[in-house]
Amino acid sequence: MDDGYLSQYLSLFDEFDVAAAFWVNIQLTFFAGVLALVAGTILAVMRISPVPSLRWAGSTYVTLLRNTPLTIIIVFCVLGLWGQLGVTLSKDFQTNFFRLAVIGLAAYHAAFVCEALRSGVNTVPVGQAEAARAIGLGFWPAARLVILPQAFRGSIAPLGNVLIALTKNSTVAAAGSVAEASGLMRTMIEFRPDVSLAIFLTFASGFTLIVVPIGLATTALSRRLAVAR
Repeated sequence: MDDGYLSQYLSLFDEFDVAAAFWVNIQLTFFAGVLALVAGTILAVMRISPVPSLRWAGSTYVTLLRNTPLTIIIVFCVLGLWGQLGVTLSKDFQTNFFRLAVIGLAAYHAAFVCEALRSGVNTVPVGQAEAARAIGLGFWPAARLVILPQAFRGSIAPLGNVLIALTKNSTVAAAGSVAEASGLMRTMIEFRPDVSLAIFLTFASGFTLIVVPIGLATTALSRRLAVAR
């Protein structure tokens, strides 16, 4: 890489705020991750519920959302919820689109959180649930006190994979007019195609720096909290 190419590449950082764009992706991941964890836990309880209608509702949601492209969900949140139904989550234009994107990301990944937790439920010995029923606990107390705590420990690695996927999928928020990293990358390449390779490597490296620690942390946590058999 010659000095001229390098100076042209570095000059981009005076024109574009790359760190701020990545910060938007991190925020999208955090808020959508929290909502997806809550919604996914509720869905997992529904799917293991003894009530047939709850199992059907949970299964239908998971099947529908997992097989719907995320881009369509994000576009629906913007054009459907906001454009057609008038759902406004903030008076600020950009903040409103950001929150709608969070809802779309959370709704989509909640289905995957549900399946990750269900895999964790399968690691809980059947005798645990039988013992809970034997001492008089109903379904919800048994799930809350006995099954779910162990299921979370058994599903840390799958949940980590969902979080990694969510981090990368946060770039789809660009379809909802959210100014995040992938959108900025396209803009930079359009204005400076002469250094497009360096721009691509910059953003690829940025996401790698975000995703790799998540994978390492969840793997270490999974080993540390693994249920002894």
